[in-house]
Amino acid sequence: MIETRVTRILGIKYPVIKGGMVWVSNAELTSAVSNAGGLGVMGIGAMDIKILNEELDKLHSMTDKPFGISFPLIRSDYEAMIGAALDRGVKVVVTSAGNPAKIYKMLESAGVVAIHVIANVKMAQKARDLGYHMVVAEGFEAGGHDGRDEITTFALIPQVVDAVDIPVIAAGGIADARGMVAAFALGAEGIQMGTRFVVTKESPVHENFKQAIINTMDTDTTITGRRLNDPVRVIKNKLSQEILDAEASGASPEDILDIIGPDRTYMASIDGNVTDGSVMSGQISGMIKEIKSVQEVFDELIPGIEPVIDRIKKLSTKMAL
Repeated sequence: MIETRVTRILGIKYPVIKGGMVWVSNAELTSAVSNAGGLGVMGIGAMDIKILNEELDKLHSMTDKPFGISFPLIRSDYEAMIGAALDRGVKVVVTSAGNPAKIYKMLESAGVVAIHVIANVKMAQKARDLGYHMVVAEGFEAGGHDGRDEITTFALIPQVVDAVDIPVIAAGGIADARGMVAAFALGAEGIQMGTRFVVTKESPVHENFKQAIINTMDTDTTITGRRLNDPVRVIKNKLSQEILDAEASGASPEDILDIIGPDRTYMASIDGNVTDGSVMSGQISGMIKEIKSVQEVFDELIPGIEPVIDRIKKLSTKMAL
């Protein structure tokens, strides 16, 4: 057991949270993370209320451990969706991609643990001032939608930790014990992993999507959407190159959106079209070379911490000599 404020507040064994990824974070994957001792977070950003209730029914039947839901506040129906989850007894809510002030009063009234995903110090301070219990500080290495300031995890975490007194969960570029120890060294009290959990047996995404991540090297992700003021990290493919070419040529945001079209994330994640779909993945994907069960991920992650710390201790001893 690893005890931090994150584990105490959430009532979990390990300070490890699964990112609430759309088309990925269904009941099966969420429950597997919770059952392994972390906090499973179900991403409900692509659901409607009917599907949400169906997935919550499954989730309640698959785990008796703490779990949460994640929802982007850019959706206009955020109040109805989060309200539906609260009506079903959800105790942890992670918000992102929008103004947290819009929903915090509802979360406070429901007595839930409120977590907001941030990408800079100012956003962290705003969440703290509103009353959020903790923040996920997500660096630019992360897959999917990233912060516009493009601050990396290594630079972001210590600055956020110094600026707020609530627990900070590090996200972006973490997939093993080395990354977890590094996050703790920077002052974080928990980690969030996304891409590592995508490539698990319980993950619902198409095998082509998982294999695309396994096949990547360190330089195989890129950022699209800068011209839209909405940077998104994806694995390089035909679609990403078309978007980058359009951005480089000075295409208008409207023209770029026409190129992207609808349902590109679903196309890659569920249909398995990793050529024309949006394959959201973090830079850490180059480290992931095998599909494992969620339990196997934890069985490597947690015992792997002590050898990393021992190596650091030996290094410090040599320096003292």
